[in-house]
Amino acid sequence: MLGLPKATEMSKQLPKKAIYAKFQMNAAAKEKIDADISRITIVNEITPNKVNIPVGDEVKSFFVLLVTLKRKEFEEKTIATLSKLIPQNILFVLECGNESKLAIYHSKLMQTDWKSTTEQKVELKGLNLDKVWENLIRSLECGVWNVELTLDENIVLHEKQAKLEKEIAKLEKQARAEKQPKKKFELVQRVKELKSKMDVL
Repeated sequence: MLGLPKATEMSKQLPKKAIYAKFQMNAAAKEKIDADISRITIVNEITPNKVNIPVGDEVKSFFVLLVTLKRKEFEEKTIATLSKLIPQNILFVLECGNESKLAIYHSKLMQTDWKSTTEQKVELKGLNLDKVWENLIRSLECGVWNVELTLDENIVLHEKQAKLEKEIAKLEKQARAEKQPKKKFELVQRVKELKSKMDVL
């Protein structure tokens, strides 16, 4: 799967019941997972001996989990919960029908757009598994990367940018609809302020 080396392939199903039992989940949490997920399978294990890439300080290995979804409009919190329950670095392949998207939970859920599962590919790029993992996250996370910042700092920066973009779009819409010239001018000025803030970021 994903064009990864054959040596990494495996097929181990994770029964949902076992997850519920291990983490003593309540009925509401079980229902949420059941509503979105029909099956969870470990399909790849990336370890130094299988891919000939040394361990990093943080990442010693990671897994690829194929999550078969019941619907495309899944609850993102379900995948975040799954990621927190399994104490491993996980690259999710969220599959629905013939399409899938890749996702990683790292302080938030980062995901690609839907595309045909047969076209999904990932590259293991990096001198060690820390770098490989970081590059995978970068490939999923949108936005311009600042090389002077750490991975987490870049993610925080992207969140700030997304928030500002939302605010700008909202104010621009208000300005277009505003009839009073004074109020319209104020809104336009506010948009300008936010845009210059965006440039600084």
